[in-house]
Amino acid sequence: MDFVYIGKIVGTHGIKGEIRIISNFDKKEKIFVIDKPVYIGNEKQKEIINSYRKHKNYDMITLKGIYDINEVLKYKGQKIYALRSDLDIENDYVLDDLLGMKIVSNNEEYGIVEDIFDNNGNTLLKILFDKNYYIPYNKRYIKSVDLKNKSIEVDSVKDLIL
Repeated sequence: MDFVYIGKIVGTHGIKGEIRIISNFDKKEKIFVIDKPVYIGNEKQKEIINSYRKHKNYDMITLKGIYDINEVLKYKGQKIYALRSDLDIENDYVLDDLLGMKIVSNNEEYGIVEDIFDNNGNTLLKILFDKNYYIPYNKRYIKSVDLKNKSIEVDSVKDLIL
């Protein structure tokens, strides 16, 4: 099965089993849906979403059949995943797909994507190169993503390497 990382469960909220998730997943509208399955932890424990809401910087869900904080405490600190096939993204990609891709600018290679993280609401790609550097994940820098050749065409990359 092809799992996609959605986020991390950082805590609970209230006493009725609501889970607090930190996530910079870029297609939340496709997974945080009532009756969609999610998979929690290294064992990929399957659970079904019962409710969803945003609260501050968190994505909040409850799970079907779980109505008590004591039943979800075991998930605190666990990663949460979805099946790629549940996302309905045939010819599209998610941020995790960028990991390991080559960075290309003017037909020259400038390293590979080593990590992706959120910096105060801005997604950054950490690039492994002679000197590691970061590229903001936005239309100003990212021209195109080539899934077939596993490369990302970027603009003005030399300006970002210090």
